[in-house]
Amino acid sequence: MAQRLYTNCLRPCVIIPICFSDSTQTRRFSVYNSNSSRKLVLEVKEKLARSHSSLPIGKNGRDDEDMILWFLKDRKFSVEEAVTKLTKAIKWRQDFGVSALTEDSVKKVAKTGKSYVHDFFDVNGRPVLIVVTSKHIPGMYDPVDDQRLCVFSIEKALSKLPLGQEQILAIVDLRGFGIENADVKFLTFLFDVFYYYYPKRLAEVLFVDAPFVFQPIWQIAKPLLKSYASLIERRAV
Repeated sequence: MAQRLYTNCLRPCVIIPICFSDSTQTRRFSVYNSNSSRKLVLEVKEKLARSHSSLPIGKNGRDDEDMILWFLKDRKFSVEEAVTKLTKAIKWRQDFGVSALTEDSVKKVAKTGKSYVHDFFDVNGRPVLIVVTSKHIPGMYDPVDDQRLCVFSIEKALSKLPLGQEQILAIVDLRGFGIENADVKFLTFLFDVFYYYYPKRLAEVLFVDAPFVFQPIWQIAKPLLKSYASLIERRAV
């Protein structure tokens, strides 16, 4: 079953799946009670303060306990692995200027409508990130501007997470996709961003109406997905 949602009369409808869940991951995380998790969070926090004192503090900084816990979950509660991945993520956020991204700073590229956060949640109460591939023309804008819109959209979707939700749904609308829209370099950036800096924030990636011309591009892109390959589903409108 599916449910059609509309952002407004100018945007195409998209298909929102009724039920996606990651119960295995939930069960794996649940074996850690609050006390043991708290100890590990503090251990990571102390290691970051001791070995990476130059990293920023505050929200999404080295002392952000929510962020630390999320990366511990991603690294199956390995302190050393969480410290390594967190250090890379926090440095990237600082260098990329994530905290400085605003609606105004990305409006030039955002006006194309190729990436936006849906006005409504999916039926599971998760924010929905829409990507309209036919509106992406490589070289039309500076690649850095495309990357900024990508990160801003992810941040915006995550900022809308309601209480009890931790993941978002991404819908890639492939209707009208042509070879002129193919951009493997940008796909590499996108997959790396989710894998290294927003781990396990994607519940599912839904491809809508993938045309035949997309198949060779997909074969090139699929190895870049790493652990996200299993999240891909294809749907037809």
